[in-house]
Amino acid sequence: MTIKGFEHVGIQVADIEKSIEFYQSVAGLELMDRFLHTDGNMKLAFLGINNSIIVELIEGYNSTLPAEGKVHHVAFKVSNIESEEERLRGLGAEFIYDEITALPNGAKYLFFKGPDGEWIEYFEPMNG
Repeated sequence: MTIKGFEHVGIQVADIEKSIEFYQSVAGLELMDRFLHTDGNMKLAFLGINNSIIVELIEGYNSTLPAEGKVHHVAFKVSNIESEEERLRGLGAEFIYDEITALPNGAKYLFFKGPDGEWIEYFEPMNG
């Protein structure tokens, strides 16, 4: 198992600019990265402190959920995501998407379900 630590919480938002401003000015987080997802639709922004990402803002996925449904996933930092995918498949994990996704900044991720259907992400940062 190669979990390296907690990575981030993904939050679905209606207006990413407004949310970036809030998390910077109210919560005191720093904007660390932002880009258009490889699907061409979702906008992503990563905020945190001391070069550690804490929150991922996601615009364009589903902004109409009730407040208690805005948290999209919990992410754990891993190394060698390909071997983690193989290990999870061997354990019979139920994947949300069938393949690892590579982001424009070089990071990679995969999603699978926990025992109550919660979304869990394994996230390999671009610098592993």
